[in-house]
Parts: sequence; C-alpha cells; structure tokens
Amino acid sequence: MPEGMTTELVVFAVLIAIVASVAFLSRRKPPTDASPVETPETKPPAGTITEERPLDTPLAAPPTEMPVEEAAPAPVEEAAPRPSLRDRLGRSRRFLGDRLADALGRTPDDETWEDVEAALIQADVGVDVATRVTEDLKTKARERRITSPAEVRGLLAENLIELFDTERDRGLALHPEGTTVWLIVGVNGTGKTTTIGKLARDLTERGRTVALAAADTFRAAADEQLGVWADRAGAQLVKHQPGADPGAVAFDAYRFAVARKLDVLLIDTAGRLHTKTPLMDELGKVRRVVEKEGHVDEALLVIDATAGQNGLVQAREFAEAAGVTGIVLTKLDGTAKGGIAVAIERTLDIPIKLIGVGEGADDLEPFDPKTFVDALLS
Repeated sequence: MPEGMTTELVVFAVLIAIVASVAFLSRRKPPTDASPVETPETKPPAGTITEERPLDTPLAAPPTEMPVEEAAPAPVEEAAPRPSLRDRLGRSRRFLGDRLADALGRTPDDETWEDVEAALIQADVGVDVATRVTEDLKTKARERRITSPAEVRGLLAENLIELFDTERDRGLALHPEGTTVWLIVGVNGTGKTTTIGKLARDLTERGRTVALAAADTFRAAADEQLGVWADRAGAQLVKHQPGADPGAVAFDAYRFAVARKLDVLLIDTAGRLHTKTPLMDELGKVRRVVEKEGHVDEALLVIDATAGQNGLVQAREFAEAAGVTGIVLTKLDGTAKGGIAVAIERTLDIPIKLIGVGEGADDLEPFDPKTFVDALLS
C-alpha cells in the first residue's frame, strides 16, 4: 500500500475514534436545563398489589380537610314564667289597693271605717256586703286593740274570706257512670263559647273524650266558632242547620255522645238577655230535653266580671230557668272591680267554680277564695 494512503487511513481512524468518544460522553452527561425531565409514570402490571391496606379502607383517601370548629348550640329559651293571679288581677288590685292605702294610712278612726266601706263599694263588693264587712272589721279591731294599718288590712282579708264558704266543693261534677253533661249558659258577650273551648282542651289534655253541642243556632257562625275550638281540642262537634231547634241539637248530641261512650258532653247555648222571658223558657226546655234521656251534671253560668252588679241580676234569672249549679266569672283580668266575686257568692249562694283571667287557652283557673282575696289585697 502506498505510504500516502496509509497516512490518510490512520488520520481517518483517529477521527472516527474521536467522534465515537464524544458521542459516548454526550450520552452520560446530565441535561444542562435546570428544569427536571418529566418521565411517564410507570404503572405496575395488572393484579400487582402496590400497598397493603384493610379491605374496608377506601381506595382513594379523602382529601385532608381543615378542622371546622362547630358552632355552639343556640341557648334554649326557657318558657316565660306564667303570671301569678296577683299579676292577672292587677287592675282590681291597684284600684282597691289605692283606695285602701288612703283609708289605712293612719291610725284607725271613724273616718277610716267610712273610707274602707267606700273602697269596698267602689270595688263592686255591693253596698250590703260592704256595710256588713266594715262593721265587723271595726268591732274586731277595737276588741283586739288593732291600730296598725297592716294589721287592719290583714283583718280585712280574713273578713272577706269568711264571706265565702271555704269548705264548699268547687270541683266540676263528673257523672259516676257514662257520659258527663255540662250545660253552659249566659248572656251574649260573656265568653261562653271561649269558656267551652278552654274546658274542652283541658279535658282532652287529661285524656278524656269530649263532644261539643252547637245548640246556639241563632247567632251567625256560632257553630263555626265552636268548630274551631273543637279542632284545637281534638273534640267531636255535633251541629244542625242554622235556626234549628236548640233542644233537638242537645238531644241528638247527648245520644251521639252516649252511643260512642264519650266522657264529657259540653252544650253551648245561645246568649240571651235575662229579661227576655220566652228565651229563658227555651233555655229551660233544653235542659228538660236532655234530662228526658239522661242527666245534666252541671249548669254553668258564665258572667262577665266587667258587668258588675248587673251580673247579680243575670244570675238570679238564669238560676231559676236553668238550675245553675256554678259560676264561671270571666274577664277578671280586664276589670278594676273584682269585688263582684264576693257579691255574687254572698248574695246568691251559688259557688264560683272557675275564673277567667286572660285570653289564652290556659287562662281558666279553679277558684280558691283565699288565693283570690290574698291576690286582691296584696
């Protein structure tokens, strides 16, 4: 081989070796770019277990959440305490209290007793009752040598309580067997229907079954009003067409209640003026119709306390027509003359069994003479 060609072959071989070395070194050198090279994620073959975990652990862990501070529960508002009888008789208490304060603000003398008597008359106790109470008060004060206004007030409370028969049973009569019947009577506007509604609710809350008889067939929408109370109380309602005979309604209602073995039947009657003789006679007829089939356990006369002494006249007439066995004295919270309670019981000898002291369903309370007088004079 010629010498010149040999030299060229050596140079060519050297060049190839250099190029090969550069290529080899370039493959091992890390990339000059600062950002890392992203490589595709390799997945394990199907069926390969990549980590051990309980079978009930979720495949994907839930995202981590920042702990949330639970809001404190809203404070439970306590029911407002029920007003006392003293508070409900506020108008009468203030009316009588102001006048007695003037009379008893000094050592008792003749003028004191005159002022006490006037205060009692203005509170609607009645002239005869006020005179009797004052005379007795004056005598006892002298015998016991009482001179303190506070002691005189205490003695007055004793005398007023004595006007009531504190031993008398003031509970509402319940028939020993079968359905109890309560007849509710009174003039317009005294609160008869509302009283029936409150009684019905109280009875059903005590677990008794109740029916209401809409025997007020003359007043427009009277049966609808009674129906509202029946729904509220969960009671049955018996009614006829407007203008129907009240006696027929009462008769059918009684049969209805007895057939279904209901505990109590309350009969609503039309409000009527005590001066209207035909209407009062009709009221007596309602009672007689029921008694032909069974009995009437209570005839409750509802009197509006704001009527004052006129309530006494009403009571006398209704007592004769319907055989009233008890008084429901309503609207005592709205009058300044609560002394009418004393006059009613002392004059008529008919027990006050319930008093209404508000519009709420729970504002019908049993009457207790001592509690009443204490609230009135406190």
